[in-house]
Amino acid sequence: MAQPLKHLINADSVAVLAGGLSAAWAPFPRETFIARALAGLDGLELKARVSHVATALHEALPLPYPQAAAIVRECASLVPLGMWSGWPATEHTAVRGLDHLADAMETLAVLTPYATGEFAVRPYLERYQDDALKIMHGWAESPDEHLRRLASEGSRPRLPWAGRVGWLMTPGPTLPLLDRLRDDPSEYVRRSVANHVNDLAKDHPEVVVELLAGWRSEGGSHVEKVLRHAVRGLLRSGHPEALSLMGATPGSGAVDVLALEADTVAVGGKLAFTVTVTAGVPGPVLLKYAVRRAGSRRVFHLGQREASGPGATFTLRKSHSFRPVTTRDEPPGARELEVIVNGRVAASTTFTLVDHMPDTPHPTEADHSREPSV
Repeated sequence: MAQPLKHLINADSVAVLAGGLSAAWAPFPRETFIARALAGLDGLELKARVSHVATALHEALPLPYPQAAAIVRECASLVPLGMWSGWPATEHTAVRGLDHLADAMETLAVLTPYATGEFAVRPYLERYQDDALKIMHGWAESPDEHLRRLASEGSRPRLPWAGRVGWLMTPGPTLPLLDRLRDDPSEYVRRSVANHVNDLAKDHPEVVVELLAGWRSEGGSHVEKVLRHAVRGLLRSGHPEALSLMGATPGSGAVDVLALEADTVAVGGKLAFTVTVTAGVPGPVLLKYAVRRAGSRRVFHLGQREASGPGATFTLRKSHSFRPVTTRDEPPGARELEVIVNGRVAASTTFTLVDHMPDTPHPTEADHSREPSV
C-alpha cells in the first residue's frame, strides 16, 4: 500500500532543501538546519511536519526577510526542488514575509513551479486583498502555466487544506480572473478554474449557473469540458437549472430494475449492482447514486447516456468500493443505496456493511499492521 503522505517530508527532502540553501548562501548552517529539521519530525503529521521544517529554516536564516527571500529564490534555481522539499519554503514565505508583500509574492511566484504556493498565498489575500489580487491578475498573464494556475487555485473559496479567506467566499472579486483563464491552453489551469467555480457553486449556485451559461454563449475551445467539471457539485445535488444547463430534463426518467449482487458486503469489499433505466424524454440522462447511512449521504457518478426518444432503455453495472481510506470512516451497519435519475431519486434499496463476511476469517495481526492507503 502507498505510504502516508507525511512520510514524504523526511530526511531526503530536508537534505535537498538544505543543499539548495547552502549553494545559494555560503554561510548557511547546513548541518545545524538538518539536525533541527529532523528532530522530532517522526512524531508529527503532514502539515505539522511542514511547519516544523519551515521553523528550522527561519532559525537557520535569521536575516531581514527581503534578504532571506532572495536566498530562497536563488535556492530554487540551483537544486531540483519538488513538492516535498519545497513546501516548507513556501510555508516559510507564508509566515515570515507577511510584512513584505512584494518580496513574498515574488518568492511564491518563483517557488510555485516546484512546490505550489496555493496555501502560502492565503495570508496575503487575507491581509492585502486588493494589492494581492492585483498581483495575481499579473500571474494570470504569465507564460508559466504553474503561475497562471496559482492565480486561480490560490484564490479558491474552499481550497482543500487551506485556511478560509472571508472575502473569497463572495462570488464577485475573482470572476475576472476566472474569465481570463477559463479557456487557457493548459488543462492544468482549466481544471483549477473548474474547481474554483465548483467551490463558488456551493454557496452561490444561481451566480454560477448564470456565469457558466454566459461562458457557453461566448464560446471557446474548451468551454464544454470546463462547464461539465465546474457544474458537477450542482449535478450531485440535483440542482434543476444546472441539469437544464447540461441539456437534461430535471426529474425525467425511471428505474425499471435495481438489483444488488448481494445484500451484505464486507468492509474492504465491493457492492456490485445493476440498474436498468428508461428515459422519459429525448436528451441526456444523468445518472448518480448515493450511499446513505445515519448522519451521512455521499453521492457518486454512475453514468450519462443520450436518449434518442422516450422509452429508450439503458443498463449499467457498477461496483462501489468500501476499501478503508485514511480520510473517511466507514463503520459497519445498515446502508441505503439510492439511484438518482436527472436529479431525482428514482429507486432505492437497502444492504448491510459488515466488518467481515461470516465465512471469512478475521484479518491477521500482520494485516492490521499495514499502513492505510491515501
